[in-house]
Amino acid sequence: MSAPDHNHDLTLDSAVTLGFTHRVRFTKGVFAAANPALQQALTSDGDVCARRAIVIVDEGVAQTHVGFDGMIRGYFAAHAPTMPTLMDVVIVSGGEACKQDTRLTDHVINLVDRHRICRKSFVIAVGGGAMLDAVGYGAATAHRGVRLVRVPSTVLAQDDAAMGVKNGINRFGKKNFVGSFAVPYAVLCDESLLTTLCDSVFRAGFSEAVKIALLKDPTLFEFIEHHAQAIAAREPAVSNEVIRRSAALHLNHIVQGGDPFECHEARPLDFGHWAAHRLESLSGYAISHGDAVALGLLLDCRYSNLCGWLSDADFARVQSCLERLQLPMHHALLANSDALLQGLDEFREHLGGTLTITMLKSIGHGFEVHAVDANLMRQAAAELG
Repeated sequence: MSAPDHNHDLTLDSAVTLGFTHRVRFTKGVFAAANPALQQALTSDGDVCARRAIVIVDEGVAQTHVGFDGMIRGYFAAHAPTMPTLMDVVIVSGGEACKQDTRLTDHVINLVDRHRICRKSFVIAVGGGAMLDAVGYGAATAHRGVRLVRVPSTVLAQDDAAMGVKNGINRFGKKNFVGSFAVPYAVLCDESLLTTLCDSVFRAGFSEAVKIALLKDPTLFEFIEHHAQAIAAREPAVSNEVIRRSAALHLNHIVQGGDPFECHEARPLDFGHWAAHRLESLSGYAISHGDAVALGLLLDCRYSNLCGWLSDADFARVQSCLERLQLPMHHALLANSDALLQGLDEFREHLGGTLTITMLKSIGHGFEVHAVDANLMRQAAAELG
């Protein structure tokens, strides 16, 4: 047998460049017959009338918006010449519980099969961030991806989660352990859906706005800081402005940051999230994601302060802002530092092997670290426990 001739080996390496359009609209009354936002977003497909659609609605939305099912059907009927054929409107259970197993994801896949939703047809999901994650995972895996339209119904989903290109569910007690990257066909943020949220859920979503402001926009932080009490009181002119500005910052980072599918190790938009995800799982998801992010931000800001990176004055501003937004400042689970610090290993694994987390140097200026002083982190956690 002759030796292999490596002079005749062949290497075929080529960069893969993908082009997507991330369509985001802010509106009011997205399913009101006179509102063209959804119809216009879908008609970017010139053959949209040949497509099909199913609409999946979080039961929390359906229960608090009387006649929502009929409104959806009426919208499709009113715009029938330029809309996909509506096959069904399905009400499902939402909340973090829908991410704890595969039932909702499997249900979506079954609906795609039953209603013969092709790869260019639409799954339209109306709900909070957890429900959008689970439905999106089903849509991304059926036919290796059907078109997903998100209609986020919470502050957190509108100012952050729905802007992303990630879908997933929790497994093995770990947040988003399985999932996919898939750019949604469109995102329609309906501000009228926020009016029925309970106060705690409404306020919790602003933790993500504080996060992005601390990382990228000191002017936005100053605006939130100045108007924190008005935001907590749900004044629409102020709160809607913050939601829109936060959404734009998240979207710009995803689209222009050069790493939409998170192939690199740095994930600055996950500032405060290593602890947030761990707190959620330790609590059995009794702590909402928004509240957990507030605690995670405060923890990492205090750690940054103890390390000498973040000034006392800036840390005090962060504390005061979160307090006036009526977000949580303490939680007993933070006192269990051994369990909490396991979240660093989970985060490292999720990133791909090397720990890279964002800390704060000043308001508007984050930076990356690759190691954590366990003693200082324990001290910061003990103060908040």
